[in-house]
Amino acid sequence: MEDVCEGKDFSFPLEEQRVLELWSKLDAFHEQLRRTEGGEEFIFYDGPPFATGLPHYGHILAGTIKDVVTRHQSMRGRHVMRRFGWDCHGLPVEFEIDKLLGITNRQQVLDLGIGKYNETCRGIVTKYVAEWEAVVTRTGRWIDFKADYKTMDINFMESVWWVFGQLWDKDLVYKGFKVMPYSTGCKTALSNFEAGLDYRTVPDPAVMVSFPVIGDADNAALVAWTTTPWTLPSNLALCVNANLVYAKVKDRSNGTVYIVAESRLGQLPVKAKASGKKQAPSKGSNAEAVQGGLDTESYELLAKIPGSSLVGLKYTPLFDFFLELQDTAFRVIADNYVTDDSGTGVVHCAPAFGEDDHRVCLSAGIIEASGLVVAVDDDGHFIEKISQFKGRHVKEADKDIINAVKDKGRLVSKGSIEHSYPYCWRSGTPLIYRAVPSWFIKVEKIRDQLLECNKETYWVPDYVKEKRFHNWLEGARDWAVSRSRFWGTPLPVWISQDGEEIVVMDSIEKLERLSGVKVNDLHRHHVDDITIPSSRGPEFGVLKRVEDVFDCWFESGSMPYAYIHYPFENRELFEKNFPGNFVAEGLDQTRGWFYTLMVLSTALFGKPAFKNLICNGLVLAEDGKKMSKSKQNYPSPMEVIDEYGADALRLYLVNSPVVRAESLRFKRIGVFGVVKDVFLPWYNAYRFLVQNAKRLEVEGLTAFSPIDQASLRKSSNVLDHWIHSATESLVVPYLVKYIDNLTNIYVRFNRKRLKGRTGEEDCKISLSTLYHALVTTCVAMAPFTPFFTEVLYQNLRKASSKSEQSIHFCSFPSTTGERDERVERSVTRMMTIIDLARNIRERHSKALKTPLKEMVVVHPDSEFLEDITGKLKEYVMEEMNVKTVTPCNDPMKYASLRAEPNFSVLGKRLGKDMGKVSNEVKKMTQEQILAFEQSGEISFLGHCLTLDDIKVVRQFKRPVDVSEKEIDAAGDGDVLVILDLRADQSLIEAGVAREVVNRIQKLRKTAQLEPTDLIDVYYESVDNSNTLEEILQSQDQYIRDVLGNSLVPKAAATSDMVVICEESHTVHDMSFVIYIARCMPVLAADLLSYASGNSDHVEALRVYLLSRSISRLKNEFQTGNGKITVRCIEGYPPIDLQLGKHVFLSAGDFYQANRS
Repeated sequence: MEDVCEGKDFSFPLEEQRVLELWSKLDAFHEQLRRTEGGEEFIFYDGPPFATGLPHYGHILAGTIKDVVTRHQSMRGRHVMRRFGWDCHGLPVEFEIDKLLGITNRQQVLDLGIGKYNETCRGIVTKYVAEWEAVVTRTGRWIDFKADYKTMDINFMESVWWVFGQLWDKDLVYKGFKVMPYSTGCKTALSNFEAGLDYRTVPDPAVMVSFPVIGDADNAALVAWTTTPWTLPSNLALCVNANLVYAKVKDRSNGTVYIVAESRLGQLPVKAKASGKKQAPSKGSNAEAVQGGLDTESYELLAKIPGSSLVGLKYTPLFDFFLELQDTAFRVIADNYVTDDSGTGVVHCAPAFGEDDHRVCLSAGIIEASGLVVAVDDDGHFIEKISQFKGRHVKEADKDIINAVKDKGRLVSKGSIEHSYPYCWRSGTPLIYRAVPSWFIKVEKIRDQLLECNKETYWVPDYVKEKRFHNWLEGARDWAVSRSRFWGTPLPVWISQDGEEIVVMDSIEKLERLSGVKVNDLHRHHVDDITIPSSRGPEFGVLKRVEDVFDCWFESGSMPYAYIHYPFENRELFEKNFPGNFVAEGLDQTRGWFYTLMVLSTALFGKPAFKNLICNGLVLAEDGKKMSKSKQNYPSPMEVIDEYGADALRLYLVNSPVVRAESLRFKRIGVFGVVKDVFLPWYNAYRFLVQNAKRLEVEGLTAFSPIDQASLRKSSNVLDHWIHSATESLVVPYLVKYIDNLTNIYVRFNRKRLKGRTGEEDCKISLSTLYHALVTTCVAMAPFTPFFTEVLYQNLRKASSKSEQSIHFCSFPSTTGERDERVERSVTRMMTIIDLARNIRERHSKALKTPLKEMVVVHPDSEFLEDITGKLKEYVMEEMNVKTVTPCNDPMKYASLRAEPNFSVLGKRLGKDMGKVSNEVKKMTQEQILAFEQSGEISFLGHCLTLDDIKVVRQFKRPVDVSEKEIDAAGDGDVLVILDLRADQSLIEAGVAREVVNRIQKLRKTAQLEPTDLIDVYYESVDNSNTLEEILQSQDQYIRDVLGNSLVPKAAATSDMVVICEESHTVHDMSFVIYIARCMPVLAADLLSYASGNSDHVEALRVYLLSRSISRLKNEFQTGNGKITVRCIEGYPPIDLQLGKHVFLSAGDFYQANRS
């Protein structure tokens, strides 16, 4: 393995760019596909985005989820075809072209020519394809852009025709009128889903209008309330609720008689009172005129009338634009959609501009299905028939219409209301509801099937399936799939002039066969002029295609078939693997793509389109508002990636509530948090492995080669067993926690072993264990963080001869199921005790460098105590810097017990007895509590209480005559940890040694030394005291364990000592200087006699040894079992040198040997 830089110098974005180059060189994505070819297919459907805008965080989130799942499945050996798709038709594209060409109405498109218009649309469809590919690739997603599919491709469009043809054959298609959300800005109807994308709180006029009842004895008028005055010219009926009670009241000021629902009398306008206070104008449902009923000063109650008796009454029309319908129109009808919680209880009906209006008027015979006149054109302007307002945009005409109503004496009140109103998500203009002719899919007919098919699918999170999607399916209505537009897949319906003959084309071959025309493109300008002869004979003329195109949601819902050109190609691939395995998109698609997929697959095959679905929530700006380019309330994705890397962004997104369909407030600092809390600790664990593996070579030992995992399982080290066991349970939700445990438990607690302080063999076992844990972690995390894992893997694989070229070619880690739950539980207990002990230290400001005498662990379970005082004892002592760990299984020795009633459980059950029982529980003695814990139940006042009903609280009982500063404790309700905080001389000395070692470690960093750099450390007392030397000598074993060598007094240094750096310090009032010097071999004093008394020979040996690398010398001594023979000094005979007798490889070794 190669050396690696410090974490602070590791550039995540730069390393990711290098990985992209590696993947390109290996053709890694396609190589992975080649390797899995022939394996089990995993079918993934990628919902097509529009390429008319740039990708945002929502796209990156969904793309990351898709990439994680498909990478994971590929690593499990499945063949996962991943083709990017583009939604090319429909409103987003046409809207861009309309802006580009300055088109404001439908006629301008016809004047330009549909062909020119469509080809212009085609030209901008791929406007941002290059940018999309760059962003998607940079985020690490593997998907095929070269073999992409486009909804405008002829093969895709032909399959869409086939889908419609199948529905036609199944009698699931009809033509009709439907009142739909309509965008006058984009001149097209929208789906209910699209209408819900942009609701705004806006003010609108709110008016009450009178409709005089013909023939009423009191000349009464029904009063209706509306917030859409522009619909009043199209009024054809009034609707009441037959089950409500209505009241006839007389205005005392002018004698006018009104009829409204009794419960809505308070909404009638009230004249100014004598006090002179001006009355607020009526605001419909929000009016505050009179609360709780009739204002008797203003109105006289004449009669109460059942709603049913109003049905059939005729009234005087407001306008005369539809007088030709007076035989059937301008009368009162009834329906339960009229409620008494808003308005007046009387609804004005304009059947062309309200879904309920259309339904009730059709049902009551006010209109006929084929005779509906829509008084507003495609551009939102009144048609010629509405002569008084013709050519005016409906919303702009509101004020003039209100004035016209006032001039007729029919305006009862005028005000305004602030309410939530739908706007066009594309043009930003207010929507209207407008009847449009459309071709429908009979969704209501298959509603029960849809609900059954939904049961066969698995959703994450499941509540979206069970609640939101289920409810949407339950209320599913027939789907209008046609749009009166230009750029889209044309409806394949050819109709004769008399409407009696209809032919639906389900293939290009059928169209060519019936028309005799070669077809190379299916867009309108290529097929609109194609006619087919009538099958009834020439006298019936020819059949022409209807003008409509498909709603683009019909196209995307057809994607599972159309993207592989089914059934014209890939029959076997599709039929063996349908339904698909996996889809993923945002929560908004429950009413969009998920819905259309389900409707079409159910209608075609009686199956869901997918088996598994992940539904993500919305990514919002940091302030909780929608991300907005104009407000610039979020950083651009590429800016974040360039700063922190794509992996950090990926992990931030997929490790958040947004993958559970909740909203995420995007915070840049959150991405940095992933780098700081996940990647850097992970990297440091990896770097620690590499450094210590390299140290073996530097120290002259054999190069690191990982021991096989089977052999490692025989290790006697408890943490080795623990990390092996934890790896067995390595599943996705715990990956990040596993990395945390690997770095903060395994590496932290095993630093001595990993550094070789416990012997070469134990070092290799711990290094190998860490190596395999890191490799396994990288492979398991590869789908989530494909770049970082590749970086680590490319270096780690150099220690193994059998590894793959890329981590993404590796198989996902398989488990043996051999978990050691006892060990895992033991380590969890150890961490609990360490956390509790840390709390005590922090409370008393006792730094970890300060040694403590004793830790007592109190718990009644002997197995628990055995865990802590057995194999884990050494780790607890070292981590908490305590001299002894004492177990105690007698809870009463250090604790007193108190019983508290569980009010949340007992409150409902005990009722009025709760207070009395509560008092009895609080009075329980120590003996009663212990007996209760043993038996599990106790009775008070006839009520039997169990362990769930009473909480036993253990409180620390401090020994007599001992203060809190001397002994203190912490517990979690289960275990109690007690620390003896009193200091003695031995603890003070151990503390000094720790402080000195800490300063040496910091000085090493200041000198920018690598862990593998061999040094000698000298010290010199400044205050002429021997105290420091005595302390350091008494703590020599600890120092050697940590630093790997003894500290040497400066006085014992040789004259040729080479100082690298030095620093002065004061610890416990002892002042001293630390010197870090180059590590050099030292010759024993008696070497002169061994060299026949020849001082020149000794000097030549010294020069020779100083010229050699310490690590190589060490290696030679090891090879020679502690001896080497020096033959290369000219003029002197060969001489055998013994390590530790004639030669020492460091000043520390020499000093230690002389002291011994």
